[in-house]
Amino acid sequence: MAKMYDAVIIGGGAAGLFCAAQLGLLGKTAVVIEKNERLGRKLRITGKGRCNVTNNCDAQTVMKNIPRNPRFMYSALSRFSPEDTMAFFEGLGVPLKTERGNRVFPVSDSAHDIADALVKCCLDCGTEFVSGEVVSLIIENGCAKGVRVNGGEYHGGAVIIAAGGRSYPKTGSDGSGYKLAKSAGHHVTAILPSLCPIVTEEHEECAELMGLSLKNSTLSLYEDDSTKPVYEELGELLFTHFGLSGPLVLSASAHLRELEKHAYRIAIDLKPALSYEQLDTRILRDFGDFPNREFANSLGKLLPSKLISVIVRRSGIPADKRVNQITKEERRRLAETLKKLTYTVSRMRTIDEAIITRGGVELSEIDPKTMESKLCKNLYLIGEVLDIDAYTGGFNLQIAWSTAYACAQAVEYTV
Repeated sequence: MAKMYDAVIIGGGAAGLFCAAQLGLLGKTAVVIEKNERLGRKLRITGKGRCNVTNNCDAQTVMKNIPRNPRFMYSALSRFSPEDTMAFFEGLGVPLKTERGNRVFPVSDSAHDIADALVKCCLDCGTEFVSGEVVSLIIENGCAKGVRVNGGEYHGGAVIIAAGGRSYPKTGSDGSGYKLAKSAGHHVTAILPSLCPIVTEEHEECAELMGLSLKNSTLSLYEDDSTKPVYEELGELLFTHFGLSGPLVLSASAHLRELEKHAYRIAIDLKPALSYEQLDTRILRDFGDFPNREFANSLGKLLPSKLISVIVRRSGIPADKRVNQITKEERRRLAETLKKLTYTVSRMRTIDEAIITRGGVELSEIDPKTMESKLCKNLYLIGEVLDIDAYTGGFNLQIAWSTAYACAQAVEYTV
């Protein structure tokens, strides 16, 4: 006879561990089945190893940072908000801090502290951990009863798929959760990378700038011929050998859709604090300091040295032209270049480099209050396996925590 649990959880990542911890705190028994040797493997590398736990904001702000299907999260966020997340982890003995953009991190700057605290909470509550891979669900008469693992079966009053998406497949997010969901009759939308670096057609120029980080620039993303950006934000970005990366670029990538049908361009405002008139005044002042200096040698106060040759080339002003000979029209072109340094989106990098997955189990088939499947009784789906994703800033982990909490509260009444 297979042992019976209140819940069998597939996946020991952020959502799975959090759900197990919440079930344990409710006095329910749970077993977590994880294929990796180490629990929370992906969680341990999030936020460059620092773990952006959540965003210090209200539920409405979280929803505003979910570009697609935000209303699905209304109930879950109402019941478990970012404030609840912070209180929970600090209650586990992990002090937190809030940084720029309201991003919340552990004071230690170590993602291991978050993952280890979750594992310890689970163990303290009696959660069992099994190393293995789920090969199939056990479904009888339209009701989930358990799972088959290499070497045995595990039965539960609830079966919870928390197997992640397809991003960072080496951490275990290999898409196996989608296969299990499909076996229960669920539909899975197109699986694409999101929060992913962007390859530009001007990749050779970006390679020239590789390693340059811009910390206070505005990035605007335009679709087709529109003059209104689909995304615009002030922050940080990074030039790479293939194109662009960094927080602004990752968030912008969440808006890229059907790249085979739409053309996208990125415009970078290098001087967002200055209007065109103010920038022209600043340029004239710099030129006036050294009127006989060559143009290429006159921009040291205005730009990082690595960027100067690119701006000179883009402006069309001869590099050796004396600044006291530069015309008003040429200054206008220079200001335009500084305010709209434009790159053409070619594609995103592969899903292996994406922070999260766009796409997943169709949300219309899930009860947003409980995360229970509408197609298979006692089957629940939480976290990245669902077709919902957000921008950078701790919002995606908040989706994991909130969906896991909603699920754990519902499971309390299933057995």
